[in-house]
Amino acid sequence: MLSFTATAKDKAIKEFVLDERTVYSIPVSTNRVTTISFPGPISAMDAAQVTVDPKKPGAFQIAHSQGSSFFSVRAVGRKTVTNVNVRWNKKTYVLELVESYEPLLSVIFQLEPEHPAIVEPRVTPGRLLALLDKAKSYPLLKLYHPDAVAAVEYRSFANEPRILDNTDYAIQVEEVFRFNPEDTLVFRVLLKSKTDRELRFSPNGFSLRVGDRTYPQSISDAGGVIPARGEAPAYFAVTGTPNGGRNDISLKNDFFVILEAKPVEPPQEPPVEPTENEPLPNEDQ
Repeated sequence: MLSFTATAKDKAIKEFVLDERTVYSIPVSTNRVTTISFPGPISAMDAAQVTVDPKKPGAFQIAHSQGSSFFSVRAVGRKTVTNVNVRWNKKTYVLELVESYEPLLSVIFQLEPEHPAIVEPRVTPGRLLALLDKAKSYPLLKLYHPDAVAAVEYRSFANEPRILDNTDYAIQVEEVFRFNPEDTLVFRVLLKSKTDRELRFSPNGFSLRVGDRTYPQSISDAGGVIPARGEAPAYFAVTGTPNGGRNDISLKNDFFVILEAKPVEPPQEPPVEPTENEPLPNEDQ
């Protein structure tokens, strides 16, 4: 059994990206048919030396049904050239038909692929610092400048302690603030050591888990050290989602703060090497 496979790489099939400022040269033949396709229904066509009736003279013959998104064309005479102006999507595209012994059999016009827009960060580092400052000053602003924090959503955990236990330390969530225009949540947490050794953590190592989704921090204010059997306050913020969308996280959620803190290993003293004048210990003694 013989089988024939046509591919887009076939030299007789060609794709063009639509551009109304470009003249497209399309070779057609007297004994072959070339089909030209557009992304949608063609509104109108204007052409010279073209006929739709095989009984009438013309350099090229075109077949097109009204409302169709394609038309077929072939050359009638040798060494003939003309242009066809195709009206599509309120724009005019110019096609130059050229009689040739090496015609294109299919021409496919496509829209230019949309490039994803470069998403500029909605919240600058300076703005995030301002949100941290506003969260820290929230009690005073609420008392003396209530308009400054009127749009800030707030939740306190004073009456419902939220403590996340780890082996050597615990994370106590104390307050959370939501700044909706910036899609940012700011957390105030207290890190509590449960060991006699100092703990160290990366100030940029906070993340938040809500349900089955994890959000990395966008900014933090933390010292990086939890004293032995002591406490260390910290602030961190979460902005948007990792892929650049909005998180729209409600303050009613159960929040899980993730942070890795490790004990500080005591420095190891190097082994004492004997000096040149000091005799080596005698194993027999």
